[in-house]
Amino acid sequence: MNASSVTVSFRTNVSGIDPALWGACFATPLEGRFWYDTLEGCGLEDQFTFLYAVIERDGVVVGFAPCFVHDVPISLVAPAPVAAVLGVLSRVYRRVGYQRTLFVGSPCSDEGTIGLLPGVALADVIVPLGRALRAKALELSAPMVVFKDFPDEALAGLRRLVAAENFFVMASYPGTVVALTAPDKAAYIRSLGHTQRHNFQKKLRRSSELIELSTNVLMRPSDAELAEIFGLFMQTFERGKTKFERLDIRFFQQVREKPEARFVVQRDAKTGEMVTFMLVFHLGTRVINKFIGIDYARAGKTFLYFRLFDAALDYAYSVGATEIQSGQTGYRAKFDLGHRLVPLHNVVRHRNPLIHALFRAIGTRVTWRSLDPDLATYLEAREKKGDGKKREVGGEQRE
Repeated sequence: MNASSVTVSFRTNVSGIDPALWGACFATPLEGRFWYDTLEGCGLEDQFTFLYAVIERDGVVVGFAPCFVHDVPISLVAPAPVAAVLGVLSRVYRRVGYQRTLFVGSPCSDEGTIGLLPGVALADVIVPLGRALRAKALELSAPMVVFKDFPDEALAGLRRLVAAENFFVMASYPGTVVALTAPDKAAYIRSLGHTQRHNFQKKLRRSSELIELSTNVLMRPSDAELAEIFGLFMQTFERGKTKFERLDIRFFQQVREKPEARFVVQRDAKTGEMVTFMLVFHLGTRVINKFIGIDYARAGKTFLYFRLFDAALDYAYSVGATEIQSGQTGYRAKFDLGHRLVPLHNVVRHRNPLIHALFRAIGTRVTWRSLDPDLATYLEAREKKGDGKKREVGGEQRE
């Protein structure tokens, strides 16, 4: 395809994209129009500006890329010593501690997606798209452009930006997924490694001895139920180490109206108090574990996370799902439950050549080990075992 035949324009909201195009470019199991409509309507304007890059070929729309602008805390991306100094300076000069960035992707999605019609290759449109995004970033006073958390299958196309537009590729936090290839939950548990299976069943047994739980799957929780859900969500949010977005109850008020959303809720069977929840999206054969909340006053030896995942397994099998996507971070418990890692990548360019060179020097050295201590422990254990044929992915080795 001749790059000159590809043009890019921008829309400022979900309704600016034809619903049929949403269906064609973001079909299940992708998070489609319902998800971006939720984000636009839940009061995130103080954190994100949403827009959509519409791609045309010879005057015909062939796809689009959801984007957003965000002032990223430098502490999330800079080395610890640099972040500490910038943190002090940002108390006086706020802009020092933040980097205004135009992202391609979604602030709360596990994987970035550029939606294209069948027969349109990412490699054929990526360079004009990259140039249009750079021009838009200049207009929005965003020195940095980032294609956020893109999977392996998009990387070959995105790499064209390295030579053509001086972007660089860096590893991101990997996603996690459980393949439900076993016919039922009991078979899935049997398919786990011996140690995983033993630990999972032991934790479920010990937890059941300490607290009896009742489980319900809610399609549209009431306001009172939503208040309990949000309280548990905030407990979990406050304990998190990496905070990219801040959601308030308006998000949950919006998302409960979406037919794709379900809330897996567990209560203390004796008191009726809600102790865990998981917001999941049922998208065809995929169930996405979107957000969880746990009453940490009851956590610890009660192993509530494992009880919650056990309930999510029941739900996933009940709707015929073949996989559960569980997102980034929190890896230790996910390894125990049989999740595998899904490599994700950021493709980055800063407008200032000196800052770009600095970020590239730092970013291209980022590995899974440097991103998360649980990943480092996991990879070291795999190396000691020496099991399986391995290949380099995201700066690390995996099967």
